[in-house]
Amino acid sequence: MTDLILRFAVALAIGLLTGLERGWRERDQPAGSRAAGIRTYAIAGLLGGICAALSQAMGSAIILATGFAIFAAAFVWFEAREAARHESYSVTASVAGLCVFALGALAVAGDTRAAAAGGAALAGMLASREVLHEGLKRLTWPELRSALLLAAMTTIVLPILPDRSLDPWGGFNPHEIWLFTVVVATISYLGYIAVRILGPRRGLLTSGLAGAVASSTAVTVAFGRLARQAAEVRPLAGAAALAAMVSVLRVCVVAVLLGGTGILGVLLPPALAAALAFGAAGLVLLRGGEAGETPAAEVQRNPFDLIPLLVFATAFAAISTLSAALVARFGAASLLTSSALSGAFDVDVAVLSALRLGGETLPAALIARAVLVALAANAVGRLSLAIAAGPRAYWLPLALATAAALAAGAAAHVLLPGA
Repeated sequence: MTDLILRFAVALAIGLLTGLERGWRERDQPAGSRAAGIRTYAIAGLLGGICAALSQAMGSAIILATGFAIFAAAFVWFEAREAARHESYSVTASVAGLCVFALGALAVAGDTRAAAAGGAALAGMLASREVLHEGLKRLTWPELRSALLLAAMTTIVLPILPDRSLDPWGGFNPHEIWLFTVVVATISYLGYIAVRILGPRRGLLTSGLAGAVASSTAVTVAFGRLARQAAEVRPLAGAAALAAMVSVLRVCVVAVLLGGTGILGVLLPPALAAALAFGAAGLVLLRGGEAGETPAAEVQRNPFDLIPLLVFATAFAAISTLSAALVARFGAASLLTSSALSGAFDVDVAVLSALRLGGETLPAALIARAVLVALAANAVGRLSLAIAAGPRAYWLPLALATAAALAAGAAAHVLLPGA
């Protein structure tokens, strides 16, 4: 009996939570002018629970089905009358009412925690109308297409790929390679979409940080090219340093998600120290001049563009196979060499290749050092491109920032070897 009362309370709370959002949105309307408010939604949740309880007690699912059908007909009829009076074509309130009834029934007859979570999600979705609509207006077709591509990659392509190594060294596992590729691209895509939805100023700092979510190397080269015509070069170098900071932090996120806890003690102190050094240097350089308007299109790219994504996956597969072959032939020490070589060109490929070997015979500390070597090599490679792309006034401050970051990371690695 006590358990049933608690389940009824959850069903009632689900309706109250949804009704609170609905009632607050229409709080200025006079009483009796709306089809459903906070009390109606609360009763709808409780009614769903009662129908579910009666259905269980009588051993007949027809009671719940009939109750839902009668409630749906009555609720939708009243909502239709209100919509006709206001000349509205929204069915959100009707669908919300049906969800409240169903969740109330689930709270009594099924999983109470799942029902409570569903009620919270429903209320949150209803309360986010303005944010969702505004975000939808800001999305472009390529970004929407990328979201659909992500869905296809995870629900169609990933399940059909073989989840086993196809080479003698255990480096080429199509399922793992595609999964890691999707994870990294998703992290970049979420940052890309967040910046687009929040609507940043098309300024130097925002453009650099947003572009670095996808590729700090692209940001560095783009700013180097801009520096050839810019009157103030130091802010461009500062923004490039902040982009490098974002790149290091993004690798830390990937390591936390995919690398397991064993590598974090060795990896995070040097990586965070280097990121802090890049960030401090970037802020100092940005204060040295005016960061005018910069076209964001030059430094941002959609991380789910199909061709670059396939190129990344191909490079990742090749480096992973090569790394595994080198480790099998020359031992664990060769992993550091392969990480340095591949990290100079693409830090994500190098990092993922190292992380994939973490679950095998290689110790976690070696995997962490391979990731650190890849980060260091990428910083040097990025600086080399900056020297080629920009004037001395651009790359020299960036070189000092890179040296400070490498020194800070090395010091943290020596002083905190396994913290």
